[in-house]
Amino acid sequence: MKQPQIYAFADEASPIIDKQIIAMQRNGLQGLEIRNVDGESVAAISLDKAREVRAKMDAAGLKVWSIGSPIGKIDIEKDDFNAHMDTLRHVIEVAKILGAENIRMFSFYIPAGKNPADYRAEVLRRLHLMADAAEGTGVTLCHENEKGIYGDMANRCLEILEAEPRIAGVFDPANFVQCGQDTWEAWKLLGSKIKYMHIKDALFKDNSVVPAGKGDGQVDKILKAFLENGGECLTVEPHLTVFDALKTLERRCSTR
Repeated sequence: MKQPQIYAFADEASPIIDKQIIAMQRNGLQGLEIRNVDGESVAAISLDKAREVRAKMDAAGLKVWSIGSPIGKIDIEKDDFNAHMDTLRHVIEVAKILGAENIRMFSFYIPAGKNPADYRAEVLRRLHLMADAAEGTGVTLCHENEKGIYGDMANRCLEILEAEPRIAGVFDPANFVQCGQDTWEAWKLLGSKIKYMHIKDALFKDNSVVPAGKGDGQVDKILKAFLENGGECLTVEPHLTVFDALKTLERRCSTR
C-alpha cells in the first residue's frame, strides 16, 4: 500500500494564498485543492493570477492537485447553463496553468420540493457536454456528492458515473451523512469509481461537522477500504471553523 498524498482546502486556514502556503508547509502537506485565492473564487481568477499562484506553489515545492471549483453549483431551472459552460472552459485553462490533474464539480441544484428523477435526462445531457469540454485537455472532471444537487445520494452518484465514464468520483463522507445516507452503503456502491476522498465527518443527529473519526461518516473504515483499493490522494476539508467562503458553499439536500 502506497503512502497517501495529502492535500487540503487551505482557504480554511486563510483566504490569502501566501498564508495558505504557510499553513500547508506547517502541516507537512503535499499541496492544495484550490478553492479561493486572495478573496476570489478559483473560477473567477485571471490566467495571469493563475500563473502567479503557480509560481508561488512551485517555489514552495507544493502541488495544486485539484481545482475545488463551483462548476455545477447552479440551479438547473433558473441559471444560464451556456454562461456556465464558458466558466468551465476558463477553469480548464486555469487548471492547465496550475498543473492540476482534476476539477472538482457538481451536478446542479434541484429546486426545493421537486423530484430529482424528473431532472435526470437534463443533468446527464449537461454532464456529457461538460465532459466533452474537458476531453483531451489532460484534466479530469471529478463529481462530488453535495447537498441539494442531483448527485447527493449514492444511487444518483452511481447513475452519473455509469452514464458518463469520463467523469470520476469524489467521496465526501460528511456530505452523505448530512443527506441521511449510510456512508458504508455508499462506498460499496461507488468505491470502484472514486478517484479521491475528502476527509470530513458529520453527525446524523444535527448535521454538524466534527473532527474526522468523531462522526457518523465511518471515515476510518472507508479510508482503509479506499487505500486498499489503490486510492492514493486525499483532501483535508475540516469545516470546523467559519471561514470567509463558507456561506457560499452549501445548501440543503434535495428530495430523496
